[in-house]
Amino acid sequence: MNKTILIVDDEPNIRILMEQALEKLEDEGVELLIAENGQEALDIIKQEKPNLVFLDVMMPKMNGLDVCQTVKKELKMQDVYIIMLTAKGQEFDKQKGIDVGADLYMTKPFRPKAVLEKSREILGI
Repeated sequence: MNKTILIVDDEPNIRILMEQALEKLEDEGVELLIAENGQEALDIIKQEKPNLVFLDVMMPKMNGLDVCQTVKKELKMQDVYIIMLTAKGQEFDKQKGIDVGADLYMTKPFRPKAVLEKSREILGI
C-alpha cells in the first residue's frame, strides 16, 4: 500500500525545505504531494486521501484550521494524520487546533531530521 504525504504551505522556501527533509522517504515508496493554499490542499486531500498532512496555519484562500476542521469534522477523515505548522512566536491558540481535530503541532523553523523521524513514526516505516 503506497503511503502519501501532503505538504501544504504558501511559502515556497518552506515547501522546498519540507521536500528536502522528506525526500529520503520517496526511496521507500512514499509519494510527496504539494499544495500552495488551503483550497488546493482540501481538493488534494479529498482526491488522494494522504496518510499524513503537514498543514500550515496561516495561508491564503483557506487557512489551515479551516482545512483541518473540514477534513476531520465534516468529511470525517480521521485516518488522515494532520500536523499543523505554526511560525515560531506566532500567537497560536492550541485549543483551537485541538477543537478542529489536529493531531500534532510543529513550530517553524523546524529541524528536518525531526520532520523525517516524525513522518516515519506516523507512517510506520
